[in-house]
Amino acid sequence: MIRRVFLGAAFAVLAMPAAAEKLSLSAISNYLNGLQTATADFTQINGDGTLSTGQVFIKRPGRIRFEYNPPEKSLVMAGGGQVAVFDPKSNTGPDRFPLNQTPLKIILERNVNLNRAKMVTGHSSDGTTTTVRAQDPENPEYGHIDLVFTSNPVELRQWVVTDNGGSQTTVILGELSKGGRIGDIKFNISNEMKKWGQ
Repeated sequence: MIRRVFLGAAFAVLAMPAAAEKLSLSAISNYLNGLQTATADFTQINGDGTLSTGQVFIKRPGRIRFEYNPPEKSLVMAGGGQVAVFDPKSNTGPDRFPLNQTPLKIILERNVNLNRAKMVTGHSSDGTTTTVRAQDPENPEYGHIDLVFTSNPVELRQWVVTDNGGSQTTVILGELSKGGRIGDIKFNISNEMKKWGQ
């Protein structure tokens, strides 16, 4: 389930401002490229309706970490182009796979450009939020990500990632704390394996 969570994480809207115009793809790309580090508490709604909570750490490019609160003691992290899923019940080490096989790769890239051909397959506004559906143009079979933003100021409020099996998971963010220092060690999979005794 945790692997699905990473492939299908979602950020849900917490607060809606007054009616706003649809954000352009360039404005959204610029926002994501300016989002270097961020942390937030989250509540995750799993595909089976169960809930998990924890804290997410983002350090672009290419790094993200989901720490889950008890009773769930799992950890999901990406660094060095790899994703590692740590399960306390496993004695064989973390499940690992390439980051570029997940839709989250799109927003963790060094240079996000939503204007690339065949990347965006949907771009709409409900008068309050702007929603963009994006995929890897070279590998659409990996799934897609629905990004939802509010404006004034531009803020990522929700993302819904659908993995290659059609599974979706929602992660509701608390307030994003942006621009703080997050040490690279937090995304070092080998170091984490030592801490877990793996």
